[in-house]
Amino acid sequence: MSLPESMSRIVIVGTKSHMDEAIEALFDVKAIHLIDHTVDADEGFTLGTPRPYSPKASERLLKVRAMEKELGVTKMVKTVPIPEDEIKSQISSDSVELVEKDVQSVLDKRNDLNQRITELNATKKSLELLSDIPVDLELYSGYRSIVSIVGTVAEDPTAALSAVNCEVFTSFNKKKGNVVAVFAKVEDKDAVQSILSECGFSEIAVPAGTGSAASVLANTDCELTTATTEMENIEKEIQNLLEKHKDFLKASDEELSIEIQKGEIPVRIANSEYTFVIDAWVPTAKVDTVKTAIESKVAGTYVEVQETRGRTMKEVEESEDRFKTAPTKFNNGKVVKEFEYPTKLVSVPKYQEIDPSILIAIFLPMFFGLMVGDVGYAIPFIILGAYGLKVTHHKDWRAIATVLFFGGIWAFIFGFFFFGECLGMHFVSSHHMLDVEYSWQMLLGLDNLPEVFSGILPYESGVGKLFHVGFLLKLSVYIGIVHLMIAYLCALYNKAIQHGFKHAFMEKGGWIFGFIGLVLVCYGLANVLIYSSQYTFNDVLPFIAVGAVFIIIEIVMNIKHEGIQAILELPGIVGNILSYTRLAAIGMSKAGMALAFNYIAIGMIAGGIDGILGIILGFLLFAFLHLMIWTLAILSAGLHGLRLQMVELMAKFFEGGGIEYNPLKIKRDKTASNANNN
Repeated sequence: MSLPESMSRIVIVGTKSHMDEAIEALFDVKAIHLIDHTVDADEGFTLGTPRPYSPKASERLLKVRAMEKELGVTKMVKTVPIPEDEIKSQISSDSVELVEKDVQSVLDKRNDLNQRITELNATKKSLELLSDIPVDLELYSGYRSIVSIVGTVAEDPTAALSAVNCEVFTSFNKKKGNVVAVFAKVEDKDAVQSILSECGFSEIAVPAGTGSAASVLANTDCELTTATTEMENIEKEIQNLLEKHKDFLKASDEELSIEIQKGEIPVRIANSEYTFVIDAWVPTAKVDTVKTAIESKVAGTYVEVQETRGRTMKEVEESEDRFKTAPTKFNNGKVVKEFEYPTKLVSVPKYQEIDPSILIAIFLPMFFGLMVGDVGYAIPFIILGAYGLKVTHHKDWRAIATVLFFGGIWAFIFGFFFFGECLGMHFVSSHHMLDVEYSWQMLLGLDNLPEVFSGILPYESGVGKLFHVGFLLKLSVYIGIVHLMIAYLCALYNKAIQHGFKHAFMEKGGWIFGFIGLVLVCYGLANVLIYSSQYTFNDVLPFIAVGAVFIIIEIVMNIKHEGIQAILELPGIVGNILSYTRLAAIGMSKAGMALAFNYIAIGMIAGGIDGILGIILGFLLFAFLHLMIWTLAILSAGLHGLRLQMVELMAKFFEGGGIEYNPLKIKRDKTASNANNN
């Protein structure tokens, strides 16, 4: 268990003439967590304005990101970093505008051609509909007293239109659709349209042109082919532009983003006519380094430590609103740092409370390993997890790889030294094996295996997940008791550092008494009810009596503040403990599936089909079925292990709601810093 790093609040005062140097120094020290200034917080000070270069940088960044979108420069596109000085020089010499001109000329061609292709496709569709109508295109228009109505219909309108003095042309085709062209007097237009609407009429535009629709369609196809070829050439030009400018665009995006970030600092700090004042949080261990660095780099700047924030809530309550919350800087080693992700899924720890990441680092892989408990599944977990930790930097994938790697190690330990199991089969045969159960000793004929595992495995061949059910259930309950007791002690410790031990004991001590009391009472009652032949009520009476006293102490301590909840929440604690029986249940369910699958693959397929075919089919089925169990093990053991940390453990003491420490610093990926170049 660890608390977040100690933080100190500092004030940096300097002259506005040295604002740019001060901003550079803030980013260089990589330890300044800025406290945003609020309007009218200090008399004579107000919020500043962005640096003069910010508007131009923002304008250029919009252009760069628009070009990235059009050219397809995504996060997945690999680029070569450009030195910081070089990219700054290119940007200042209007390279963004020059590249934009180069790119935009091609994009304009593409847009125009896209529009042309869209129009040609629409024309082609109309011509295809009209190609079976024996009327030339120029004959559809140009009349004074006659109107032409052309479109598609759901039903044949010829019979209905016979009552109107008009000329009707139709074409019925299952693929193209049903087309009708009606030529009628202007005064009969409404009557014709009324009849057509009853037949599901939908008007189509007649393309301009002369001659038959079929001949114009052929010309349109030629134009469309030419336009498509031109579009392919333009797409190649765009691809060439992508290759040509991707390094510059990515580097410009990064550099301009950095400039904008720096340029907006004055908007977040206090400014007067001639000076600026910066309030910030700094890790206490780095205060002297930060003070020396800033004062030496920026002339006329003074750094003063205002406070070193303690852990008591009294300090928080006495602080101004903008200074109340000290940021949380996780204080974990390399391994535990990988388990900060599950903590952040719930919330960031407050500055005044324990970071549960170390508890998760201990218990999550252990629970995962206990639920899997199989050497055959553990080895792929370890390999896959190690590979993921080596190659991926994405936080989600690293979190999964971390659980697989460390959980796989625990699964191997439990599988080899506790269960003695690989791929659902024990290494050593034993008398408690079922008739349909196999062991590696039996399959491979290795009679010396019992000697190899002698003194390593408990019982005869290791703990049987389907045989020693009672033992596994009791073990999971005892694990739950230890896990929850740690949670209650963490809650007591949190309150002790925040409000003092007396306050903590009165608020959380009662629940510890209640928890211990319930454990003792349940222990006594369980022994009487389950092992009635071994224990009498008198044997367990001391446990029940002491437990009852502890429960009464809990009710007395909590009734004033908790009310009736001091009694109603007691059964919930029993439920919390029993929730840990999932540690045994998941393992047993996996073992049951493995037992059935092994019998199907080995006994029914490999043993039921004579010859090499049976062996091959049995092996393939064996591999497929165990791959399915392996996949389910990731989901079930991972999710249930995580649930026990978040719901059972953290819910007892973790409040969260902290602000994560976020120092000003420049992270360069697409550009190479000057320091690296030197």
